[in-house]
Amino acid sequence: MDYSMDELMEAKRQIDSTLHKLRETIKTFEAKENASRYKSQITLAKRRVKAFEIANHFIEDEIERKSKK
Repeated sequence: MDYSMDELMEAKRQIDSTLHKLRETIKTFEAKENASRYKSQITLAKRRVKAFEIANHFIEDEIERKSKK
C-alpha cells in the first residue's frame, strides 16, 4: 500500500508520542519500591517499545525514500 507523506508523518508523530509514554511508564515501574512486582508490565512495555522502534525505522525509511522522489 502506498501512503502519503502526510500519513507517514502523522504515523511517526503518533509513534513518537506513544514511545515517550511507554518509556515514562517503564521509568515509573522501575522506580517503584518493589519493582520486581511489576516485572511482567515492565517486560511488556519494553517489548512494545522495541516494536514501535522497528515500525518507526520503516516509516523513517519510507519518508526518506519519498522525499528523494
